[in-house]
Amino acid sequence: MAGGGGENTLDGEAKVMHPTMPQTLAVPMPGAAAVAARGGGPPRGPKRDAGDFGIRIARDGTWYHQGGPIRRKELVCLFASVLKREADGTYVLETPVERGRIEVEDAPFVAVEMVWRDCDCGGGMPQQCLGFRTNLDEIVTANAEHPITVHLDPATREPRPYILVRPGLEAKINRAVFYELVALAQPETVDGRVLMGVWSEGVFFPIDELCAVEAEAGAAAE
Repeated sequence: MAGGGGENTLDGEAKVMHPTMPQTLAVPMPGAAAVAARGGGPPRGPKRDAGDFGIRIARDGTWYHQGGPIRRKELVCLFASVLKREADGTYVLETPVERGRIEVEDAPFVAVEMVWRDCDCGGGMPQQCLGFRTNLDEIVTANAEHPITVHLDPATREPRPYILVRPGLEAKINRAVFYELVALAQPETVDGRVLMGVWSEGVFFPIDELCAVEAEAGAAAE
């Protein structure tokens, strides 16, 4: 296509760019974030409600501003450092001087890598710690403060796994990492039910019931 350009998205699909779209999107920073980027202290004054910032985090973890992807990872990391979630589920960028809403399609982060390490959890617990790296290179270890949660579709039992990164902010565990997680799963009896799950820092995180996992494995082998 004359005058146009192509770009591969994270899910492997080709995305056609408008010929006039700038390669580096200029995104207005929230006030204190902009000052922090320049190395100064936060401006003084009452916190301002900026309304909707026009920022969206897609399901694959890509940040967009007014429809265009934000390409500078350091800018995305700066925004993510002031990201919060309200009690009503609203996501906001909040600094000492202003706050504004953003849209999050699924979870604000994506867990793209898992690291297993041997650790002494004490109390006879399995000596296993599972660390996850997000798409913004934040490292979090699954434990009581950072639980793994697997939501199951009631009809298909398709899993949607997440790990808590910060209060109210989760990372969706991508498919490849989830398969690695399932490979480490072992059965445990919880409240009279036999569940498949993983241990990390002495905490057991259920994935699914053993019978359902065995049924899926049998179906895949046929």
